Amino acid sequence: MRDAVRTVVVGFLAGALSVLVFHQLGFWLSSKLLNATFTLYNMRPVPPWGVPTIVSLAFWGGLWGVLAAFVVPRLPGALSGVLGWILFAAIVVTLVNWFVVLPIKGQAAGNGFRLPGVVVVPIVYGIWGFGMWVFTRLLRTTLNWR
Repeated sequence: MRDAVRTVVVGFLAGALSVLVFHQLGFWLSSKLLNATFTLYNMRPVPPWGVPTIVSLAFWGGLWGVLAAFVVPRLPGALSGVLGWILFAAIVVTLVNWFVVLPIKGQAAGNGFRLPGVVVVPIVYGIWGFGMWVFTRLLRTTLNWR
């Protein structure tokens, strides 16, 4: 039980912190490289509770981090390390976002698969996945939780 609680804590913190650092960095890099417009650290309220968008993103990133913290280390071979974290975020989270979350919000699946989003989102999520791996390692080392 103790290991499960540690995995939840580390996964949530890694996912949330990675949203605040790596996810936003990914969108910033995309805006510079593609001359696209992305609102970083967006404070626009999100219904139904009116929390700022960045807080909502960090919360959901934390929940994805918990799932990844349980799944990725159990993957075979090289997928149990940094590659697994990157691919989990870039593929699994992107597909769930496109085909579950957006339709629930009344938007087209994949947001219509328009450029640059169809390319940018998986790359940014992959960067976020890398950040989760970084924060997971840092947190486990700092807290001496192996």
